[in-house]
Amino acid sequence: MNWNSIFPITDPTWIFFWVLCIILFAPLLFQRLRLPHIIGMILAGLLVGPNGFNILERDDSFELFGKVGLYYIMFLAALEINMQEMKEYKGGALTLGLLAFFIPVSLGMFTNMVLLDFGVITSVLLASMYASYTLISYPIVARYGLPRLKCVNFVVGGTVITDTLTLFVLAVVGGLFSGEADGWFFVLLLVKLILLTAVIVFFFPRIARYFFRRYNDGTIQYIFVMALLFLGAGMMELVGMEGILGAFITGLVLNRLIPHSSPLMRRIDFIGNAIFIPYFLIGVGMIINVKVLFTGGGALLVMLAMVATALSGKWIASWLTAKAFRMNSDEQKLMFGLSSSQAAATLAAALVGYGIIMPDGTRLLNDDVLNGTILLILVTCTVSSITTDRASRNITVSGTVADKPLNTSKKTLLALANPNMVDKLMDLALLTRKENSTIPLSAVTVVLDDDEKLKGNAAKVLEGAAKIAASVNIPLLTKLRLTTNLAYGIIHEIKENDYKELIVGFHQKETTNDTFLGGVLPELLNGLSCQIVMARLLIPLNTIRRIHITFPAKAEFEAGFENWVEETAYMASGLGCKVSYHGHPQTMGLIEKHVSKFAKVDASYFPTDGGNELKRLASIIKKDHLLVIVSARKGSISFRPSHDHLFTQLQRDYQETSVLLVYPSGFTTDKAV
Repeated sequence: MNWNSIFPITDPTWIFFWVLCIILFAPLLFQRLRLPHIIGMILAGLLVGPNGFNILERDDSFELFGKVGLYYIMFLAALEINMQEMKEYKGGALTLGLLAFFIPVSLGMFTNMVLLDFGVITSVLLASMYASYTLISYPIVARYGLPRLKCVNFVVGGTVITDTLTLFVLAVVGGLFSGEADGWFFVLLLVKLILLTAVIVFFFPRIARYFFRRYNDGTIQYIFVMALLFLGAGMMELVGMEGILGAFITGLVLNRLIPHSSPLMRRIDFIGNAIFIPYFLIGVGMIINVKVLFTGGGALLVMLAMVATALSGKWIASWLTAKAFRMNSDEQKLMFGLSSSQAAATLAAALVGYGIIMPDGTRLLNDDVLNGTILLILVTCTVSSITTDRASRNITVSGTVADKPLNTSKKTLLALANPNMVDKLMDLALLTRKENSTIPLSAVTVVLDDDEKLKGNAAKVLEGAAKIAASVNIPLLTKLRLTTNLAYGIIHEIKENDYKELIVGFHQKETTNDTFLGGVLPELLNGLSCQIVMARLLIPLNTIRRIHITFPAKAEFEAGFENWVEETAYMASGLGCKVSYHGHPQTMGLIEKHVSKFAKVDASYFPTDGGNELKRLASIIKKDHLLVIVSARKGSISFRPSHDHLFTQLQRDYQETSVLLVYPSGFTTDKAV
């Protein structure tokens, strides 16, 4: 049978089938070869494309999914940036970001124009590609437990600077070839860019916050986010800029509304990495022409010049930053390792430049540059991984790492009853859960033996919790417990399995004389010494804009003091919102010391006499704020008589406020039931 009569495959069904096979098996193969995932997909596309074995035709699906994948890469890059870390280390991040942009650009302009003899516009775009970087080797830093190092946060914050400037240059170059470049072109382009950016920054978060508060369905939320992504990209194209800049800005403004631990973020990440991004990378590989390597020395010279310029520029930038902030050689190497890997923005710029046709019919970035970009990604990702691993190992062995957070993995139990609270309580548990914890969450629904209605609903409640846990790849143990007393059922469950924390929703009031505490929760307080968190969440946690935490005097003498301090810091960090502490100065000093270990927390402190702060805070707290009340059990050292009136005050002044009521764990043993 003639090979040419079968290949290339042109039927869309079979094309999609073979693409899925590549997406399935290529990562497995290249993982064994220890090659970066992004390179594996590109090389696979090269092999099956018209410049390889010509197995697949590059049909319109690669154009469609390619553009979606390109936007998706930039959108995810923006979502994964921790904005709180950037705020905390904004000086160092700005320094490294600017140096990592202008030094490689300066070196690149010299190399491109003098050594490679490229034109001015081509040299500008190519030089800007050397500046951007993708945190390919960040998981290595996390594996060594070093993400809180100052030098690491400099690099993380610097990605915003370098990627934004690179994309701006790309947008200007792209806009230059989409319209008439008269005397007012750049002025009008800049004005349109500023106005459109202001529109995205102002309106998109407000629209998203409004939508998330009213619609909780995961599929609808995902489609909504995708609609905003392509609206931002489309609007940017309408004003003559590149759509990837709009995708990146949209990701930045939605960053805080999509916590990294949320099911929505996992859904966005999963779909992108399962279909759109691999499809895009395979399509990139299909347009690479390796034959140019054998047509002369020009292509190889371009590749070597690109790699040398990019790596040397990043090394100089990290060395200068280390000298300016008095860092040692290992920290300088770690900054270089993290900032040297080229991937998303570099590939995006190369493809946009490759797609621009000059007036003389040639491409702005030719085949040599496109092939050089692939080599650049391969070499820099390899250098980045090796350098980061060695520097992280040296820092760990030297023992210069700052004290780690105090939180240790603990067993948490969620007591679920109200179906409308399942998603919110699960979000709360995920936000306060330690990232690398291997201990599964647990959920229990306790029903009375003779309550047939609750028995029927309990399975649905637990099934809903299990779906949420599965969507974020967190193990969840579920249990339906029958008992003659609801409180005793929860207490026995905790004692039998040694749970250290209980998360439960506020009692749903059924009469005007009923209290938020109901009849079950007082028995839990009397029967348990573990930490109890009672939650009334009226809006989704990701739409919270500020957290207010009030605590009593002498709270530091309770056994669970450090635990709730760290949990609230984790929550504020995950939500990316500001947190205000209100309490006695002596306790405040210890809290500030513990919170300072979390570089990602934007905290402010308001010393008081340590008494009841609820009356004063009632005039400050808004509907999109979260009130965290740290209380105490009777007989504990931080207990105050005013704690007996908490629920009266909540009913009177905080009917429309989301509240967490925290009873820290005590020193006493659990009472017999």
